[in-house]
Amino acid sequence: MLSHRPGTSRHLFSFLPRGGLRRDLWVSTADAAAFSVMVGCGETYLPAFALALGMGPVAAGLVASVPVLAGAVMQLVTPLGVARLGSNRAWVIACTTLQAISFLPFIIFAIRGHARLWELLVAASVYWAAGMAGAPAWNSWMGTLIPDRMRTSYFAQRNRLGQFGVFVGFVAGGALLQFGERRGAVLTAFAVLFVTAAVCRLVSTGLLASCREPKRPLPAADRAGAGAAGPLEKLRDAIAAMAAAPSGALVAFVCSFAFACQLSAPYFTPFMLREMGFSYGAFMLVIGTNFLGKALALPALGRLGSQIGSLGLLWVGSLAIIPLALLWLPSASVPYLVGVQLVAGACWAAYELAVAILFFDAVSHHERTGVVTAYNLGLAIATVAGAGFGGLLLRALGEDQTAYFTVFAVSSLLRLATIPLLRRVRLAQGQQE
Repeated sequence: MLSHRPGTSRHLFSFLPRGGLRRDLWVSTADAAAFSVMVGCGETYLPAFALALGMGPVAAGLVASVPVLAGAVMQLVTPLGVARLGSNRAWVIACTTLQAISFLPFIIFAIRGHARLWELLVAASVYWAAGMAGAPAWNSWMGTLIPDRMRTSYFAQRNRLGQFGVFVGFVAGGALLQFGERRGAVLTAFAVLFVTAAVCRLVSTGLLASCREPKRPLPAADRAGAGAAGPLEKLRDAIAAMAAAPSGALVAFVCSFAFACQLSAPYFTPFMLREMGFSYGAFMLVIGTNFLGKALALPALGRLGSQIGSLGLLWVGSLAIIPLALLWLPSASVPYLVGVQLVAGACWAAYELAVAILFFDAVSHHERTGVVTAYNLGLAIATVAGAGFGGLLLRALGEDQTAYFTVFAVSSLLRLATIPLLRRVRLAQGQQE
């Protein structure tokens, strides 16, 4: 078994032979680090970038949510693209390359100092489309690469490093923006952030290119038949297969839970930067603590997941997340919110690790690309619907502090309402823990 102890990373894969799987796992872990720094200094600052361009809180919320739906629709071509290339690996590399290039419009907007909302939405949609189109293929690729016995412990370690990467990228980005704010050059600082994010994604792409694909998704004789079915037909087939499978209940719960969480999540950034008047430094400290909390909690959560199983870990994470939005109501002081975010990071780490493992436990290898594609679309619809409902409620209530607190409270109540769906989640036959 993999070691879960902090500080033993150099022994992480010592039981594996040199080369082969051991090398691939190291490469995959390094990819997670580079990708996560990109997320920390690029993706997470997109709503703040919208505010810096002079847009309002609802617009910032739309930038954080609507492109996710556009990306999910575009990723319907993933099964066809994988079948055409005959390789999950090749498709993933093409998508990550496009995602690196997608930062170019943001750099241009920052340099010229303005952008229309539709321009920002289109650019963000390309970013999300490239990322989400590669996700189903990456899941299938990793499913053939990582042995069953290693998944919980490996993903706990990989996710931990990833959260540290997001934290490093986010903190560096916040420090740079604070520096730029003091010198009246915030948009220049954003341009530097997006250049850095693009470089990190290119590094991630290079690492992915050096990783093996031990099992191709389809034999050459089947690719023509796979390509004959269009994306919508494949989506329909995947949904039909999920309806009677354990993956269906999991997808229904996760999407419903996402709707409830996204009702408030996109509006924490405008709440802090606009309503509370936080500096970029304070904003970085509060949000960055969430990523740190995830990273610190993951070793213990890996051990816990091995003891109670991925389904038990899902219950722990989900129940703990329900009241988190309410914890923003008592105080808006930075020290208090730092404590809240540490707790929130640990809760979300449990939930995200459980969902990642359950997709391997509840979905067979041959179904995984289609199921993850359908899941991503459902999740994106839930994300946009939740953010849209939250934005309408926020605007109807006047976009003041009371309005924000109402949105946070409604979000927690809707999270609680998803518990009956959580009770229906089961593992596939042969995966009982």
